[in-house]
Amino acid sequence: MFERILVPTDGSEPASAALEYAGEIAARSAVTVHVLHVREGDAGGDEATIDDLLEDDRSWAAEADAPVIDEVRTGTPVESILEFAAEQPIDAIVMGTRGRRGVGRLLLGSVTEDVVRDADVPVLVVRAGDDVRRPCPIERVLVPTDGSSHADAALERAISLVEDLEGEAEGSVDCHVLSAIDVAPAEVSEGSDLRVDRLETHTETVVEDAVDRAEAAGVEVTSAVRYGSIYRSIRSYAVENDVDLIVMGTHGRSGLDRLLLGSVTERVLRTAPVPVLTVTAAQD
Repeated sequence: MFERILVPTDGSEPASAALEYAGEIAARSAVTVHVLHVREGDAGGDEATIDDLLEDDRSWAAEADAPVIDEVRTGTPVESILEFAAEQPIDAIVMGTRGRRGVGRLLLGSVTEDVVRDADVPVLVVRAGDDVRRPCPIERVLVPTDGSSHADAALERAISLVEDLEGEAEGSVDCHVLSAIDVAPAEVSEGSDLRVDRLETHTETVVEDAVDRAEAAGVEVTSAVRYGSIYRSIRSYAVENDVDLIVMGTHGRSGLDRLLLGSVTERVLRTAPVPVLTVTAAQD
């Protein structure tokens, strides 16, 4: 799945959720975990408090039986996280979706979203909350798609992930492909207008292409098309099908196929019932 993951942490509840989930992943495979504490100059807290946070992480590491490398850096959170990920052979960044001000105040929602948008590696976002499932091992993966380059990158990552997970577990992993049409179900009727007809045709083609690509790689796929709010469609599908992980692109494109706009991804990150792995297409 991964070989080296980076977990920025500030001791907050979301950061702890991300750390625990990273520990579950690391405990099941040979994964090295880099735990990064960022302090913003004098606002970052004293050494004793930072040491307490490090000690908590070491306790978690002992329970997870995972190789852990921790480090404290001074600077702005987003820049420090991205710089560290660029300097080290990091495969993914694992982050919570919210944080708190105070010691090492680095996991504010805006920081996570900035890292998601700018990171060169996938970012695994873990939302804290009683309504969130963080299952491990991962047995069901959902890939929302709109046919954009970012959605295609997410599909490729999901296919590779499913192959890795099946190799580790020596069992099958269900892969689901979903595309949503942002129109109310009431609009889809016998008298649908040309706009809806074009959206339906495009969406069906996108889903068929995604299924073909996955099956060509030996991954069996369950596909679906939904109507209505895109991020709500993704969330409800994940709940109804007991999905363990959502893999999606961080941007989409406008026009006929505007199904996975960046704002949709951000809404999914804030409301997803399970962790979300975000993937950005390589820039030319």
